[in-house]
Amino acid sequence: MPYLFLLPAAAILIVFFFIPFFQTVYLSFFDYSSSIYVPSAIGLDNYIKLFHSPIFYKVMWNTFLYLLIAVPILAIFPLFIAILINQKIRGVTLYKILIYLPVIVSIVVAAIAFKWLYADQGILNYIVTKLGFEPIGWLTDPKWALISVVIVTIWKGIGYYMIIYLAALMSVPQELYEACDIDGAGFLRKHLTVTIPHIMPTIALVTTISAISAMKVFAEIYVMTKGGPLNSSKTIVYYIYERAFENLDLGFASAMAVVLLIVVMIFSLINIFCFERKKYDL
Repeated sequence: MPYLFLLPAAAILIVFFFIPFFQTVYLSFFDYSSSIYVPSAIGLDNYIKLFHSPIFYKVMWNTFLYLLIAVPILAIFPLFIAILINQKIRGVTLYKILIYLPVIVSIVVAAIAFKWLYADQGILNYIVTKLGFEPIGWLTDPKWALISVVIVTIWKGIGYYMIIYLAALMSVPQELYEACDIDGAGFLRKHLTVTIPHIMPTIALVTTISAISAMKVFAEIYVMTKGGPLNSSKTIVYYIYERAFENLDLGFASAMAVVLLIVVMIFSLINIFCFERKKYDL
């Protein structure tokens, strides 16, 4: 009986994960650059070519930079908001709706809206010039392009992670907070000693999800920058798309996809060892 219940989920995993995964590994050993219909077997040449490509290291650096900027903010700031909203304040439902609203907005719609805001003659540059500064090339300056895209990801994800934290805060026993109040603990100390240790598994979950999402970012870059300028905002997933569907180099793109999967698995293992080691008795 347990296997019958597991069968639907197993079938979905086999069809949509394991089969494409093994097919991707298989494609990575072929060269499609000369002919997409008659590929030639080249063994590990795609991987050798990949690790000798300066663009690959550039996009990997952009991906890790994206992760280093987005993940700490998405792991900490929604927790801070969730703690504030979890207090007994007026209009708390309205605040939850307003903060969660970006989550239900399509990422394409959000990226287009921010692209208008970031335009050379857009609202942001209008404010910047009114403050007496020179206009900023939000999406045309290599120094600002990646950060501008990261802001969209952060704006889109804060409400989602806030809801996860709010659900976790409901499980914290109120008696612990009452004990802190009796001991005279302040707001900050109360949450540092009670809230954060109690919801640490949720913090680990949010960190892992946001890290994987940051490494897989695509839509924002596709709509806003196309990886430019000068590859300054091109990440690994966008580069895979570019090589596979624009250059039709399926073998090279598949090799990058395999490398990306390995990197994501490493991050997941780091999360288990750092945050949930006792849970898995490792």
